[in-house]
Amino acid sequence: MSNSNFYDDAPVEAPGKTFLDSTEMVLNMGPQHPSTHGVLRVILKLDGEKVLGTECVIGYLHRGVEKIAENRTYAQFNPYVDRMDYVAAVSNGLGYCGAVEKLISAEVPKRAEYLRVILTELNRLASHQVWLGTHALDIGAITPLFYTFREREEILKIFEKYCGARLTTHAFRIGGCQYDAYEGFDREVLAFCDAQDPRLDEYEELLTTNRIWVERTKGVGILSAEDAIALGVTGPVLRGSGVRWDLRKAQPYCSYKDFDFEIPIGLTGDTFDRYVVRIQEMRQSLRIIRQAVAGLPEGPIMAKVPKVLKPPVGEVYHSIEAPKGELGYYIVSDGSTQPYRVRVRPPSFVNLQALDVMVRGRLVADVVAVIGTLDIVLGEVDR
Repeated sequence: MSNSNFYDDAPVEAPGKTFLDSTEMVLNMGPQHPSTHGVLRVILKLDGEKVLGTECVIGYLHRGVEKIAENRTYAQFNPYVDRMDYVAAVSNGLGYCGAVEKLISAEVPKRAEYLRVILTELNRLASHQVWLGTHALDIGAITPLFYTFREREEILKIFEKYCGARLTTHAFRIGGCQYDAYEGFDREVLAFCDAQDPRLDEYEELLTTNRIWVERTKGVGILSAEDAIALGVTGPVLRGSGVRWDLRKAQPYCSYKDFDFEIPIGLTGDTFDRYVVRIQEMRQSLRIIRQAVAGLPEGPIMAKVPKVLKPPVGEVYHSIEAPKGELGYYIVSDGSTQPYRVRVRPPSFVNLQALDVMVRGRLVADVVAVIGTLDIVLGEVDR
C-alpha cells in the first residue's frame, strides 16, 4: 500500500480514539544521564508526565566477569569481584572468599572473621553514604552530598592504611585476611564511630522532616511486601517493605551470630521508608563495629590453605548481606585449578526489576527518586 493511500484511508478523527496514540510518548532516559547512577537506559512510555510503563535496557558496562572466572585460578579471580559493585568492593570479596572457603572446607580463624566484619561494616557505611549523598542530589538537596562524602573519606583513609586501596579495596584472601590490623587500627576505627554518630543526626536534621524531601519521597515508589517477595528483591528495599529478612541474622556467617544488633524495617514500602531503613542500618553498623573491635581476638589471620587450590568436584552457593541486598556466588568445581562455572547473584540486578512496578502511574520526576532509592550500581547489574 502506498503512503498516499495510507493517509487517505486513515480515520483522522475517530471518536474516542487518538491518531497514532498521539497522547502517548516514548522517551529514553539514559544511558548517559546523571540520575540513572551509571549507564542505565530506561525507556519510558508516557502519557504527558504520567508513566504508563518502563523497560530497562542494560549491558552497556558488561565485561563478562563470570566467563573470566572460568579462565583464571580461584586466587587470580579474587580481585575481579572488587570491580562489580565498586562502591562496596569489600563485601564482594567477602562473598567470593566465603564461597571458595565453603567449597574447600576451610575454617577461617576467629581473628580474621572479626577483622572481616569490621571492614565489611565500614564498607556498608561508605556505600550507604554514597547512596544518601547521590539520592539527595537527584531530588535537589545538594548539602547532604558534601556531608556524606566528608565522612566516607575517613573510611577510605582507614582502608588505604590497611591495604593500600581506597575504592576497589582488595582486603581479603581465600582463607582469611592478607594483612593484620595495623598499629592504632582499633583507635582509628572507634574514633570514626564516635564522630559518625552525631553526623547521622545531622543527616536526619537536613532531610527527615524537610517538607520538600517528605513530599518527594512519602507515598512514592510503593512496593508491597507481597510484590517485593515475588520479585525477589532483597536488602533495604525488601526491609523497607516491612519484611524482616537479613542474612546476617537469618543465615549467620563470619561470626555475625556473636554480635547484638537490630534489623530495621519500614511500614509502607515507599521511598521514605527505604531512606529511614538505611539510616537506621548505618546506626546498627556502628553498633556492630564497636562490638567487633572490643572483642577482637588474638591469633592467626589465615587458615592453612594450599598455595595451589584444587577444590574437590562439587558445587556450592554462598551468599552474604551486602549493602544493597543478597550477594551470592554459585561455583561449580571440576577438580581443576580453575572453576568450571561461576554465577553471581548481584542484588542490584535483581532489585532493578522492581522499577516498573514502583513507577507505574507516577510522574517522570518520581522515576528519578525511585532509581535513587533502589541504590543500584551498574557495574554489578551488568557484571
